[in-house]
Parts: sequence; C-alpha cells; structure tokens
Amino acid sequence: MSKKPEEILPIHIYGPVPSRRLGFSLGIDIIPFKTCTLDCVYCQLGNTPNKTLRREKFFSSPEILAQIKRRLSSGQRIDTITFSGSGEPTLNKILGELIENIKKMTSIPVTVLTNSTLLTDKNVRKALMQADLVIPSLDAATQEVFLKTNRPCSPLHIKEIIDGLVKFRQEFKGRIWLEVMLVKGMNDSLSHIQKLKEAASMIKPDKIQLNTVVRPPAEKSAQPLSHDELEKIKKVFGKNCEIITKFDKRQQTPPQKDLEGTILDMIRRRPVTLSDISVSLGRHANEVIKYLDFLLNEGKIRSVTHKDSKYYEPT
Repeated sequence: MSKKPEEILPIHIYGPVPSRRLGFSLGIDIIPFKTCTLDCVYCQLGNTPNKTLRREKFFSSPEILAQIKRRLSSGQRIDTITFSGSGEPTLNKILGELIENIKKMTSIPVTVLTNSTLLTDKNVRKALMQADLVIPSLDAATQEVFLKTNRPCSPLHIKEIIDGLVKFRQEFKGRIWLEVMLVKGMNDSLSHIQKLKEAASMIKPDKIQLNTVVRPPAEKSAQPLSHDELEKIKKVFGKNCEIITKFDKRQQTPPQKDLEGTILDMIRRRPVTLSDISVSLGRHANEVIKYLDFLLNEGKIRSVTHKDSKYYEPT
C-alpha cells in the first residue's frame, strides 16, 4: 500500500555524488529547501524565499540518522559525509548531535559546508568541533560587496563574520578550507581581492579555494571568471591557494538505476524544472543537479528561463 502524502518522509541524503574537491560525497541535508541566511546571486538552487537567522530543530535526529545508516550499508564508495544541501546547515540546532552520532557509526570523514554567517555564535562553533573538515565561504571583505553578492539577512555584517571565522580557526582542531566564490564584476576587482587576502591572512585556513559560477545561477547577472582570470587571482593569494578543478573520475559501484538516462528521457518529453525532476524521481535536488550539470556539459540539454523559472530542455 502506498503511503499517504503526509506519511512520506523528507529525503535527507543524496548520493554519493561526485564532488570536484571531495571525491564521492554522501550529502546530508538538514534544512528545509532554500532556508538560508543569504540570497546569493550565484546560488545553483535559485533565490532564497526563506531568509532567516533563526536556528531551529527542523527535523528529528533519528529520522536523519536512519537514512544515513541505510546508505552506508549500500556498498557504494563514500569518501566523505558532507552536510550541505538546501540551505545553511548551521541553522539546524541538532547539527552537533548529528555529527557526534555519525562519528560513532563510521570512520568516514565528516565535512560541513557553511556560508560562515553564524560562526559568530559560540554554540554554532561548538557544534562543528567534531567535524573533520569545515569548508566556510567568504566572498566579500567589505559590506558593499557583501550586500551585492550575497544579499544577506539583516543585520549581518561582514566584519563580524570575519571575526567569527578567526575565532573558529583558533578553536577548531580539524582542517579548514576557505572557499571564495568569484563572480565577474561583483567581487573580483584587484582592490577587493587584496582585502580578501588580508581577511584570509587573519583566518589562517589550511587552504584557500577559488571557485566561480559553473551551474545556472539564481541571477543571470552572475557570470563566471575565465581560467586565466582565476590564475591571476590565485597568484595574489599565494601558495596555499588553489582553483577548484573538475571532478576526477574514480571507481564507483554503479547505481541501481540509470538516473542520468531517466532524467534525459523526462527532459525529452517536455521542458521541466529542477523541482519537477526531483519530485517525480523522489531524488534530492542536489543529486539531480549533478546529473543536470553533466548533461549540460555534454551538450545534451540546455537551460532556459521562462517567467522567472528555470527549465531544462533537449538541445
């Protein structure tokens, strides 16, 4: 007997999916779709309808842990367990509890991707202490650029966020890779890059990772930098800076179903949105995005915008 709609549990895990920097990553999503402290112009998931600073216990810990446990027993290669997904993971009050329980389940490293905005809160910093790797982002070093690129929830201020990152580095014993997402004409000027470098020198991350727009962004104005432009900026940051490259294919247990082919078949029938595909297939949006990205790069599909919604259609 099929479940009633209200009985269907949220999907909290996706993958393992190929990550350009983490290998095969089992994604953990503990935030309702697009609940975030920011509304970044480059976000691959679109605009943020629920912009908030309020931390909540959005879902139950046993429900999330049960899904993780089932996937760990699948036999698929998993290089890291990554908290990412539909919004800012540190908004969930049970993040620390989840990390602690995952560490009891497996020796696979735990990674947390965060936009850094809540690292000013000592409770958030404490919740991250048992992670193996934290990848905080810092796209701005001035309030003007912060407002333009990240469109933060008021009253966030970039100076306080940088201070929070400095405190986190002092307290955290694991690895920190500071990600800088560069958007052409918004945060890539030489004067601003110098300010970002000054901020990074205070934070002292193990690595600085340069990224740029590679998937269809929330705003058309968010355009990528060329590889040559990224190389010039890399030289400014110095020796512990790297450009995030494309995924290096590794051996992986094949999925049970041909998800790529299924998605392509759906798109061939009619133009569909990310949400259409995700709901129809019962797959997390971030997992679907990985396949869409591959199909876009292969030239098999294209993205078009109609009435503020992004659709995918065959080429």
